[in-house]
Parts: sequence; C-alpha cells; structure tokens
Amino acid sequence: MRLIAVTACPTGVAHTFMAAEALKRQAAAMGHEMSVETQGAQGAADVLTADEVGAAAAVIVAADVHVDLVRFSGLPMIAVSTADAIRNTAAVIDRALAEVPVEEVPVEEVPVAEAPVAGSQVDAAPVADAPARTAGRRLVAITSCPTGIAHTFMAAEGLQRAAEDAGHSIKVETQGSVGAKNVLTAADVAAADAVIIAADTKVDLGRFVGKRIYETGTKEALKHGDDVVAKALASPIVHEGDGGAGSGSSAPAEDGAPAGARAAVKQVYQHLMTGVSYMLPFVVAGGLMIAISFAVNINANDPDLAGSFAGRLFSTGVAALTLFLPVFAGYISFSIADRPGLVPGFIGGYLASQVGAGFLGALLAGFFAGYVTRELANRIKLPVSMAGLKPVLILPLLSTLAVGLVMYYVIGGPISWVQDHLTDWLSGLQGSNAVVLGLILGAMMAADMGGPLNKVAYTFAVGLIGSGVTGPMAAVMAAGMTPPIGLALATKLFPNRWTNDEHGSAAPALVLGLSFITEGAIPFAARDPLRVIPAIVVGSATAGAISMGADSATSVPHGGVFDLFVPGAVEKPLIWLLAVVAGTVVTAGVLFVTKRPIAASPIDLTAVPATVGADTPSSALATV
Repeated sequence: MRLIAVTACPTGVAHTFMAAEALKRQAAAMGHEMSVETQGAQGAADVLTADEVGAAAAVIVAADVHVDLVRFSGLPMIAVSTADAIRNTAAVIDRALAEVPVEEVPVEEVPVAEAPVAGSQVDAAPVADAPARTAGRRLVAITSCPTGIAHTFMAAEGLQRAAEDAGHSIKVETQGSVGAKNVLTAADVAAADAVIIAADTKVDLGRFVGKRIYETGTKEALKHGDDVVAKALASPIVHEGDGGAGSGSSAPAEDGAPAGARAAVKQVYQHLMTGVSYMLPFVVAGGLMIAISFAVNINANDPDLAGSFAGRLFSTGVAALTLFLPVFAGYISFSIADRPGLVPGFIGGYLASQVGAGFLGALLAGFFAGYVTRELANRIKLPVSMAGLKPVLILPLLSTLAVGLVMYYVIGGPISWVQDHLTDWLSGLQGSNAVVLGLILGAMMAADMGGPLNKVAYTFAVGLIGSGVTGPMAAVMAAGMTPPIGLALATKLFPNRWTNDEHGSAAPALVLGLSFITEGAIPFAARDPLRVIPAIVVGSATAGAISMGADSATSVPHGGVFDLFVPGAVEKPLIWLLAVVAGTVVTAGVLFVTKRPIAASPIDLTAVPATVGADTPSSALATV
C-alpha cells in the first residue's frame, strides 16, 4: 500500500529526520511504500509531488509544529508527534492503515494514472493553433491579493468564466483575508493539466511539484482571463520545488523589457505586498482600539488613567501599532528567504522603530534581511555532521548580526533623518500644499484601481500612521471610495449609457465603494477604459484634495464609511464625508460628458461579457 508522511519538529533537525527514517524503514518492513517529506528550518526537503499525494492511501503527519494540511484534503490522515513516530513506528503505521476505508485498500487499482498528465498533449505552440488538442482540459488555480478581498474573488471569477468559455473545467482556491476557500484537494491537483497562480502575494507552491504552472497577477487574470488560461495550458514551465522553475512569473516579456527584469520587479512587488497583507490587520485593530478608547474617555492616553478601562483599551491599541513594523519587515523577509528570514526581519523592523527610521526603515530592513539570509543559506556549506547547526545557530546569528549592524550604522541615521523631515513636512502641510498632495494621492488611488499605483499610495498612507501623520490616510480612503460609488450613481442618473451587465454591477459596486474597495470600479473600466478611467481619476483627485485641504484625518486604514460609526475614528467626519460626496458627484459629472448613449453607438455593447456582475461572491463583501 502507498503511504505518504510529513515530519517536522521545532528545530527541523534531529527529530524531523529520525522520524522520517523510522517511518520509511518500518513501512518497507511491513511491505508498504512510503514517501516522506521533511520540513526543517531551511524549508522542505523531498517534497511530495502531486502524483505521490494523489496516489496515497493515507497520510501520516508526524510533527511537533504547525504543518499546512491543505494539499491532503480528502485523504485519510492521522497526526502524531515525532517522538511517537520514532518510538512506536509500527503502531503509527497501523493506525494510518486503519483510517483507510475498506473499498480503498487495493490502492493499486485506483486509476490515478488515467488522469491527464500535464504536458502530455500540449506543446509550446499557442493554444489557439490547436483548439482540438486543448478542448476539455482540467485546470486548478489559486488567487490571492494583499487585502484578500476584492481582487482575490474577482480574479477567481474571471478565470472561471474564461475557462468555461474555452470549454475547460477549472477549480479556483481563493486565499483571502479569512483564510483559504474552495481548497484544492490532492485529487484536484493530481488530475490537473495546468496550474494557474494569479497572486500579488507569496503563494506556497509545494503541492504543485511536477505540475505545469503559470504565474501572473490578479489584475491580469481579471482583465485577460482567456489569455491567462491559454498561456497556462501552453506553459513550458514545470514546478520542480525549491529553486526550481515556477518561482517567478512565467509571463512573457512585454514592451521590450527583458523577462528577467520583469520577473525581478514582480517578485519585489510580491514581497512588499506580502508584508502589507500581514501588517494590515495590526494597523486596523490598533487604530480602531485607540479610537474606541477615546470614545470611552477623551483623555484615554493620560498616564494617570493607564489602569482605567479606557487607558487599557488605549494601551492595547498602541501595542498593536507597535508590532506592525516588525511584522511588516518580518514577512517581507519571510517572503524572500522563507522561515529563516523571519528572525532577522522581525528584529530589523523592531530596530527601525527604535532608531526612529519608521516605516521606510522597516521596509528596507525587511528586504535587506531577506536577501542576506537567502544568500547566506545558499552559500554556507557544512559537513553532514554539522548541518543541524545551520538553521538553528548559524543563519539566525549571522543574519541578525548583519541586520543589526546595518540598521544602527548604515540605514538608521539617514532614514531616520528622512523620516523625521518627511513627517515634519507632512504635519506642516496647509492650504495649497496639502491640496496638491491630496490631488496626487487621490489620482493614484483611482488610476489602476487596486494595482501598483493604488497600493503605493495606500502603503505610503498606512506607513505614516505609525509616525502620527494621519491626514493622508483619510484622503486615500475618501479617494478610494469614490470610483465605484460614482459609477453606481452614474448608472442611475443616465441609464441609457450603460449596458444591462453594467446596471447589474452597480449595486455591488456601491457596496464595495462604501466599504473602501476601489476594485468595484473595475468591471466598468475594463469595458470602456478611455472614458471611465479619466472620470474616476478626476473624481478621486477631488475627494483627496478636499480631505487633505480640510485637514481631515483617520488612523484606521480600512472600513470606509463604516468607520463613521466608531466615535473618533475619523477627525472632522462631516468634512470627510463631504469629500467623498464631492468626489462621487464629480465622477458622475465627468462620466456624463465622456460616456455616450448606447443607442448612438454602432457596437452592441450588451454583447460584451461583464467582468463582474451582480453575482459577485458574497464572501468578497463579508470580509470587510
């Protein structure tokens, strides 16, 4: 019988490998086949392939730390400690066999081999040249974005529609802010002809070893799902595990840019967004806790009230905001160097706050820690007898030493100076200067609706919260809300200029806009970008300028209009709300000029499929 196992212990050294060896030897002695993946401090070794998982009768997880079990969904499984696997190996294997349903015992008869093999019927030629050979293929996909809300679910729907239109079947796992949904099982992965990773953050590819894989961003999957599906089926890249293919984007170079340069930029963006995705809940929770503490007692930050209910709420909020820089830097480093990058990354983020380098210092510390740790891990070679020292002693010591010295003697001073002057400049902005900054931030929020420009403006505003500068956050939030709200308003004010699908998208867009999810405007912009994008940019710039010019502010980086229900969450709430309304009206007004009545157009716009309709997944809204 075929069995698989994963072993892991806190240090990832002795018990991990001893348990693996014991399981393999005992399984062979009992007449069974056993493949074991070891998860150590440096990552996974002997990674289980999709075919091995698909052919397994049962799974043994011998671990003393958390192990991701998603890829084993649907398989009989037992969990034991590494000590049990070492000392009571035969009993552990018997327990695993007892979990196998009777009808599944003759595993060799399961027609796993009949599943389509990735690459067996597809060559590197474009799919469009051989439609008969690619009809009815099976795909699996994962979508993920930094906030895990709009782009995640909209990209999933775009891929589903594109695959169905091409006659293929697809299952999409969404890795959102509340965890993974519609999780891919081992059988799903084993039967897939190709894997699509449409993500703006780091995604674990361990379960796709040996599969044809294509990586891209959520925006590409949302706007050009048909191209993504075709490229995935024609992709020559087969994921080979750590250091293998598939670690970067497989998209071809565009605009004459070298493929390597484009892949490098994409990876840097993904590392940054991974840090943002882990950091964001700390900032949201901290900002709301501080706002609630002031609602309870306006003097909640008074040291004399530290023992009061309001004072403790305030201290809890401060604790969350204190942690966001270490978490931000730590997970940037983790995205680059995997688990060994966590220690130097967290320490670098903490030191950034200690030396006054703030958000900029934490950002640089995260990237420096990640790349240094990865370089050390690749270059340091030790004898087998000393290999256990590398993950638990050598890498943490050397990487932390390097990060500490750089933060104190290289990055700390200059970045602290830049951070202080930037904070002073932003704090002193008044009148026309504040309006100009609001215009710029507002325009960036609407220019690509959740893309890189939008994320740069948002990350800039969130980073300033830790320095006590909260005006840009209010401007960014107001500007990010107006595009979908303005479009929803425009469909009601002049309905003859919109298709039936666009009218169906209006209600979801309104809810998304009120919740500060700019991506609600994408269905409209994707269909008619030349008329829609200028309108929403002007409207968002207006909202940002009014908010900044009127000195409105908020320390809560998400929530949209619902933040108004928390007393103190938004400073000058009426003016901030006026900025949102003004931006909405301006957006609708510009659309009245740019959009033409459909009856006057020779093109039947109703025949164009909508990117997102009224059936936008409710989970995309429920996560707000």
